[in-house]
Amino acid sequence: MTTQSTGASAMEYEVCDPAARRAWAARLRGWLPDRAGDVLVLGRKANELALLAAELGHRVTSVEPPAERRFDAVLARHVLCTVPDPAAALLRWTRLLLPAGRLVLIEKGDPGGIPADTLAELAAPLASYTHVEQLGHDALLWGGRTSNEEYAAVIRTAPPRRHAEIVDVHLILRQENRVLLARRSNTGYADGLWNAPSGHVEDGEDVRTAMIREAFEEIAVVIDPADLRVALVMQHRAPNGTARTGWFFEARRWSGEVANREPHKCARVEWFDLDALPDDMVAYCRAGVDAYRAGDRFVLHWHHAGDSIGYPPRSPGRAVVLPHNEPDTRPSQPAGDRT
Repeated sequence: MTTQSTGASAMEYEVCDPAARRAWAARLRGWLPDRAGDVLVLGRKANELALLAAELGHRVTSVEPPAERRFDAVLARHVLCTVPDPAAALLRWTRLLLPAGRLVLIEKGDPGGIPADTLAELAAPLASYTHVEQLGHDALLWGGRTSNEEYAAVIRTAPPRRHAEIVDVHLILRQENRVLLARRSNTGYADGLWNAPSGHVEDGEDVRTAMIREAFEEIAVVIDPADLRVALVMQHRAPNGTARTGWFFEARRWSGEVANREPHKCARVEWFDLDALPDDMVAYCRAGVDAYRAGDRFVLHWHHAGDSIGYPPRSPGRAVVLPHNEPDTRPSQPAGDRT
């Protein structure tokens, strides 16, 4: 027998019938967190589910709380289909969740509802995982099979990503007032531009070890750790939007003869006067060397859409110098005069 289970009679059946309660409890046990947690229940039609969630050991709140309150799960029944902007509602509900929390939404499809595939599309930007269970065929839940599309969507929110960046190292190799630069070639990035000897820090390396390794691999010099000085640290964003942190080191002493050991990636190496650097440099590197010349220690260099990879000699600089911990010699200002 097929019945249309809607309205108060359906809710009364689900609350009163022992078999229906057991069926809904079994479903909730799979949808809600394994351990007892804080569950926010939204919508009048979810009242009976709130009772079952409490019986399963969860701490249930049935009134939407202040924005700063967070929950292990948000449970709603036939609410999303009633709001004017379902995408905004999903975003608001996910912001009520603790990391790795979940939305449990019991919804119906047409007519008057939201089809399951539509809900999944709306949830995709917010979710790390969405699981949909069709419920209409389970007669125990409704007191008989229903022809409506009834389903549950369990939406696990994406855990916040930790900020991660590439770390690279750059060598300011000094010979009196000259600095060594290498012209990039056949790398696919900034080819034809001058750059300081540089490279990425490999897994397990510290930045000093990486700099010593890159110096030997690229220009055949051996630098004693005691002869390597930190010049500055720069956070840089590339034109494609990815960020990295660069450590610039200075070395004035080394052993071995400077040579181009990577001709497949470098057209040649050459010494330049620090006061007469070439304009055709990688912008990131030029900003670092200019900051070094100025005595700056911590710098931001942020590419924006449309910015060139190369140094723009007639454009405003992109570098932002961050003040570091030097004694403030300015006279103190009385508290009453501060603005």
